[in-house]
Amino acid sequence: MKNWMKSGAPWIWLNGGAVALCIVMVVGLLGLIAIRGFGHFWPADIMQTTIINKAGQEKTILGERVRSEVIPAAVARDGGYEVASDVELITRFLIKEGNRDVSPRDFNWYLETGMGELNYPENAVSIERREWGNFYGFPQALTENGKVIATIDDENFWQELSQRVERSVDLHSDINHIEKVDIGRINHKLERMRLDKRRLELQNADSATMAEAEAEFSAQRAELDAQYLEVKAERDALYKLLERDSLLATIASGKETSIALQNIVRVTRPNAMGVFGKMGQYVERFWEFLTDEPREANTEGGIFPAIFGTVTMVMVMSIIVTPFGVLAAIYLREYAKQGPILRLIRISVYNLAGVPSIVYGVFGLGFFVYFLGGSLDELFYPESLPAPTFGTPGLFWASLTLALLTLPVVIVSTEEGLSRIPTTIRQGSLALGATKAETLWKVVVPLATPAMMTGLILAIARAAGEVAPLMLVGVVKLAPSLPIDGNYPYLHLDQKIMHLGFHIYDVGFQSPNVEAARPLVYATALTLVLLIIVLNLTAIRIRNSLREKYRSASD
Repeated sequence: MKNWMKSGAPWIWLNGGAVALCIVMVVGLLGLIAIRGFGHFWPADIMQTTIINKAGQEKTILGERVRSEVIPAAVARDGGYEVASDVELITRFLIKEGNRDVSPRDFNWYLETGMGELNYPENAVSIERREWGNFYGFPQALTENGKVIATIDDENFWQELSQRVERSVDLHSDINHIEKVDIGRINHKLERMRLDKRRLELQNADSATMAEAEAEFSAQRAELDAQYLEVKAERDALYKLLERDSLLATIASGKETSIALQNIVRVTRPNAMGVFGKMGQYVERFWEFLTDEPREANTEGGIFPAIFGTVTMVMVMSIIVTPFGVLAAIYLREYAKQGPILRLIRISVYNLAGVPSIVYGVFGLGFFVYFLGGSLDELFYPESLPAPTFGTPGLFWASLTLALLTLPVVIVSTEEGLSRIPTTIRQGSLALGATKAETLWKVVVPLATPAMMTGLILAIARAAGEVAPLMLVGVVKLAPSLPIDGNYPYLHLDQKIMHLGFHIYDVGFQSPNVEAARPLVYATALTLVLLIIVLNLTAIRIRNSLREKYRSASD
């Protein structure tokens, strides 16, 4: 036993067990998030049953069963329900009834006591709408300009409904493209023209120059106005086509309602679908979650602007932090004179890594946004004032703040890589006639590149998950316009962005509809984790390629 303990085998087994336990915990956490989040996109069956409410009246309900839980019967009695005195525990079910435009709450708890038999009507539909959440009911007829063209009894009703919903979705997409791209481009040119005119006024241009510029502006404005009228006429025509169709449907209580097809994203009959049909729709809904814009206070729709904003911010941050971190590490390791001042600088760098991230956010807001951004506006964008260009939170300041936050990580990793380069390699290069600068940049730095990439990997992992500082320097709740578009200068560093981390915070803690937001919190969290993994794997792949390249060169 003593020999076994002295051999170190117990510590090996202990470390192996700890690593295995950590892996199991990480996989379990990711599995929980995946089930809770990605399960939301599976088309759930629609149940219909009767319940007895607090007043003792029978009521018919229709919707999706979200989950169930067992509660003490005393809690139900305190809530006004009649429960037998000999009952200690009782089950209740959370039902998503939707129809937010008809009833005040779309999620409701119902006790198992008094609940009738569960039925799953084949004709029950779940209608995903652009506002007011999901609608659950029974379709009755399709109307075109107020006239009934198909009823539920017609053989081709479902096919006709599907085709007309698809037509409405395509028209809505065309209108969205016109408003965002075509009209957005015209508005962008008008704004640039206004700023050009204002710039001439601030420069106190002479009357001849102003008259010539005014004539040119008038011609450009007339041309843009003509383009706008043409685009607006096209958009209005599409709106008229979009308003043509409506669906008449009844809810569980029998009340009839009319739903304009322009407000419908998808109509689903989950009770009539097989496994493969549900799988196809699952993929479709999940893809829309990744590629669409958010709706309904971020509780519906997709998260593409948040994904794009996160990736763009990380890329800009990497471009900023890499050269500064590498150059600082090279100076500290290769050029700076060893002494108390250098030791103080290194201690300061190490301490910067432990500063709370919100402090960086406050610094970024005060120095980068107000001081530096305000100065840039006064020097280069006076025509835009008092509306700020860079003197307001935006993509560039968010990236610069994160670059400052992750700078110590890159510096330390690069220094460690430089210190591991053998002295013999430096001496061999100098012996062959190379200067110190040539030895550094052509021999030492290439060999230390994998360590630099390691620092960048750690920086990306930390920056992509930060939330607190970004709330102050450029990230907002909703910014459907992407920072990259077809308008010059194409990459708008002054624009505010969405971020997956802040989106999780907003949906999870600021949403007015907690139950609707709950699965999206899990789905967005797992998306953020997967995005960080993809970014890290890309950086690791580059690091390994560089390592093999310079290893073979040194051999």
